[in-house]
Amino acid sequence: MRFVSSTDATIVATTADADAQLGRATLAKVGWRLLPFLLLLYIVAWIDRVNISVAALQMKPDLGLSDTVFGLGAGIFFAGYALFEVPSNLILVRVGARFWIARIMITWGILSVLMMFVQGPTSFYTLRFLLGVAEAGFLPGIIYYLSNWYPSTERARAVSWFMVAIPLASVIGQPLSGLLLELDGWHGLEGWHWLFLLEGIPAVALGFVVLAYLPDSPDKAKWLAPEQRAWLAERLHGEQRKAEGRHGISSWRTVFKHPTVWLLALILFACQTGNYGLQFWIPQIVKGLSGFSNLATSMIAALPYAAAAVGMIAIARSSDRTGERLMHIAIPSAIAGVAFIVGAQFTLLLPAMIALTIASVGDLGTRGPFWALPTRFLTGSAAAAGIALINTCASIGGFVGPYAIGYLRDHTGGSNAAGLVFLGVLLLLAAAATLLLRRARALAD
Repeated sequence: MRFVSSTDATIVATTADADAQLGRATLAKVGWRLLPFLLLLYIVAWIDRVNISVAALQMKPDLGLSDTVFGLGAGIFFAGYALFEVPSNLILVRVGARFWIARIMITWGILSVLMMFVQGPTSFYTLRFLLGVAEAGFLPGIIYYLSNWYPSTERARAVSWFMVAIPLASVIGQPLSGLLLELDGWHGLEGWHWLFLLEGIPAVALGFVVLAYLPDSPDKAKWLAPEQRAWLAERLHGEQRKAEGRHGISSWRTVFKHPTVWLLALILFACQTGNYGLQFWIPQIVKGLSGFSNLATSMIAALPYAAAAVGMIAIARSSDRTGERLMHIAIPSAIAGVAFIVGAQFTLLLPAMIALTIASVGDLGTRGPFWALPTRFLTGSAAAAGIALINTCASIGGFVGPYAIGYLRDHTGGSNAAGLVFLGVLLLLAAAATLLLRRARALAD
């Protein structure tokens, strides 16, 4: 029997404390360096993706677009996005995040500006599709990129701080887009022309900033001290070895046959359908219930997303603190589903907005815990391909949500009720699928 002296125990405790302090300092430096910048990139990306929702307040009557045409054009973005997402993420792994993310931003910024030249349904569909092709791989690329910087115990919070850009983009973008519509007639351009022009240029500019600012990996981060780079590399490599030994999934080809990947894809598809269905139509829902001006409508439409930003961080912190992921997805999904269905019954603005705010908090609150799951059992190129495959399937929800609501509005006399009930049922199915995954213990700790 070996006895440990009090001196040995003190040395071990001191070493552990020093290691913990080094880890906290390293992750704090990584967080302050990367997360605000990545948050800014995603805010710009999201504004360019969904600014069509506010532009539609002028664009639809100017071009004579029906609800079905608008819904299809809003959603066809995700057809291009889905087709090129997996290849885009595999290219990112090969050429490096810095170059590929810069390429994505510059091309999508140019295409976002070109949206000002839409003349009718055909050019609307074409440019929205190409915008999706250009942006394909951005979100899964960043998720994969963050997995190379953050240990699993910190990943949900890191992802949520990045993905809080989704509600923040609406908080910023909805009123900003409403203000830009007020430029209607200035220098001979419509308000929605100015909207696409002025909101597309920042993406191009930031693409060049990425080339100078963003390191491909921790070993190339000169702003980290050598001991910080060593600590981070050892921690992440240790987790990768553990994941490979436990699950044996490191080849991208195996991803397409893995049932857990497909179930995760189904869950996120339902959540994304709910989010995009609301995101693209909420200005028109508010306008129909209130009759307010375009600017007032855009400001009110941003309120659910202000609440969702707080909810995303709170749910992610709870998930990281407890180490539990699946119930942090199932419960918010179920709450969102019920809120969508209840909200469909209201014809007054205030109760409808309360219900849609709860739905938005529940739906978007799932993202941090959700994106902490794939890298639990996927590593290397399998992680890149798996994340992209899951997000590709989820992107189909970005097509289904807007199109389904537009179609149902056209066939129910302009009512939003059927569309909101549809979104609610899908969120309840997401909750049920998450419980199934939990019961199967496919992602047990």
